[in-house]
Amino acid sequence: MNSTIVIYGSSTGTCEAIAEKIASKLGCEAVNVQDLTADMVNANQNLILGTSTWGAGELQDDWYDGLKTLQAANLSGKTIALFGCGDCESYSDTFVGGIGELYNGIKGSGAHFIGSVETDGYTYDDSEAIVDGKFIGLPLDDVNEDDKTDGRIDAWVAQISPSL
Repeated sequence: MNSTIVIYGSSTGTCEAIAEKIASKLGCEAVNVQDLTADMVNANQNLILGTSTWGAGELQDDWYDGLKTLQAANLSGKTIALFGCGDCESYSDTFVGGIGELYNGIKGSGAHFIGSVETDGYTYDDSEAIVDGKFIGLPLDDVNEDDKTDGRIDAWVAQISPSL
């Protein structure tokens, strides 16, 4: 596996805990996006980016500065996988929209995106995180579907690992 880092933004600790699980399974470090630097981006070939979703499908607050750091970096040729937390019951019309915000902020960067997930098995009305009929990253609802979180993480990590 090439140099890999998990970068997360978390307000309540849920996305942080998920990021740490993913990092542990991949054998790499999880870093809060508040601590993200251009040097960290440059030092890693693989970026695993995670955010919770707030309001009407927005990024977690700390990601706005983090996104600027990513946009200023040279992401061409890097491999990026996205994951995010959402609430499929209370916010079914903007489910994991934060993943879509991250993707839209860096999709023209020349990076290679991996880790899309089929929409089957998810309950939601709409999501900005759907690209070409699939979630552009791993969607998780650790509030309403916490019994599915570990299995979804395991399947996703197994899916992306060969590309890292």
